Amino acid sequence: MIRWWGGSDEGSRTAKADLRVGGRFHVGFKGMDGEQHDVSGTYKEVSPYTRLVFSWAWRTTPERESQVTLDIEPDPDGSLLTLTHEQFYDQKACDDHKVGWGFGLDQLEKLFA
Repeated sequence: MIRWWGGSDEGSRTAKADLRVGGRFHVGFKGMDGEQHDVSGTYKEVSPYTRLVFSWAWRTTPERESQVTLDIEPDPDGSLLTLTHEQFYDQKACDDHKVGWGFGLDQLEKLFA
């Protein structure tokens, strides 16, 4: 996670994960705006190689917990990842996360290119 998550300042990234149902994760990074961001959550479903479901809450707004689901399917070229992030507080939060996930997934793709 630390190699593809967050802004451009790699030195500011931290990540911890206890990848099991009930386990927690935490990621910290400096965003493109230079601000420090911290997000954490709890793993709700862990199905190796196929599905991961976890809660998502920013340190600054812990009461606005949302949910992320990652579904992975075999594909002739490797794997197909479907990311669903839902239960947002409002439309702005949804729109902001689309931008953030777009950046993160672009970084992830570069790692495997």
